[in-house]
Amino acid sequence: MTARPRYHRPTPLPARLTRFARTVAHIAGGLATTVFVFPWIGPPRKQALIRRWSRQLLQMLGIETRVHWKHEAGLPGIVLIVANHISWLDIFVLNAMQPARFIAKAELKRWPVVGRLSTNVGTLYIERERRRDTHTVNRHTVEALARGDVVAVFPEGTTSDGTGLLKFHSSLFQSIVEAQGHVQPVAIRYRTPADEHSAAPAFVGGLTIIGSFWRLTGERSLVAELHLMPPLSAKERHRRDLSSAAAGAIQTALESPVRATAPDTRGDRRA
Repeated sequence: MTARPRYHRPTPLPARLTRFARTVAHIAGGLATTVFVFPWIGPPRKQALIRRWSRQLLQMLGIETRVHWKHEAGLPGIVLIVANHISWLDIFVLNAMQPARFIAKAELKRWPVVGRLSTNVGTLYIERERRRDTHTVNRHTVEALARGDVVAVFPEGTTSDGTGLLKFHSSLFQSIVEAQGHVQPVAIRYRTPADEHSAAPAFVGGLTIIGSFWRLTGERSLVAELHLMPPLSAKERHRRDLSSAAAGAIQTALESPVRATAPDTRGDRRA
């Protein structure tokens, strides 16, 4: 019988408990920073702290982030990051590259600790069942983009297992059309060190946030890949056209055998 690779062996319980405790302490420290430090510092310093905190979180969970750029210009000046959605972990993987204000379901705001942390870093919430709320969020997003904030959204509206792409909802693309900026499509993939698909981060079904967190602590190591496709200009384009183009770009990346083989070296660079 062939021995299982080392990365498939379960993490020993003592190491798993230590990782769990360290990560919880890190989250508590991040919450304290947003409460006691963020009110007194400006946006550049906040972004630096969010990026560093997110990278430390991923390191504690044994997750290496790799970025594959399909263009050379860096992130556009006025940009809406659009990505497929697999896990709550996606937020921190993207923030480790480029801190952004995320558009999230209003229910996230009600989660203990995580909801408060998300609110304090500027998350924009939406009640997807209420059409009028979409208009309100779009207006706030346009204002944020005009101030120079990077905004990120998961147009699928829910999480998947990461093997494919769900239907994109185009309504939130209206903000970048009005801001006359660019859409930056980003494909997220989670892989094992042997370049196999990993379902461990997938936050699907009846899994709770604690259950998802505990499952991740059992993984010896993972690779989070970000594939940045060429940006799409939103000038004089309809939101449905942009949504379709972004979905197509991300689907192409998800189906590609190309690996992101190196850590991100341009995450701090804005065009």
